[in-house]
Amino acid sequence: MRNADLTDLEVSRRDRTLTLIYADGTRHVVPAEYLRVFSPSAEVRGHGPGQETLVTGKEAVGIEAVEPVGNYAVRIRFDDGHDTGLYSLDYLEELAIHLPQRWADYLAALAARGSARQGPPPSPARLPLSVSIR
Repeated sequence: MRNADLTDLEVSRRDRTLTLIYADGTRHVVPAEYLRVFSPSAEVRGHGPGQETLVTGKEAVGIEAVEPVGNYAVRIRFDDGHDTGLYSLDYLEELAIHLPQRWADYLAALAARGSARQGPPPSPARLPLSVSIR
């Protein structure tokens, strides 16, 4: 993982995304919904294998704040009140790199349960927020 080269995280409240920005100019844009359904929290992952929860109904979730935790992780506070689980910088990068496959797997899991993405329309735009990682 190259998280040592991660220089900034930018939150777009309007687009409901988190952008990972690296020293070499590489950028990964990650939707808030994706971050929420793949939260590293015990609420989502459980406390052991087979205890994972399929999170649904987060199509309109946004990011309220991103708080650095040391030099290795961030806490993301979502506008649905979820703020548990620390996203290590390695995990954020892993989520960003594997977004297409993980998202396809998530949609397949929803379909297998007879569910589909639904929800209210996106919330109104808010001011952008930027967090520096140094």
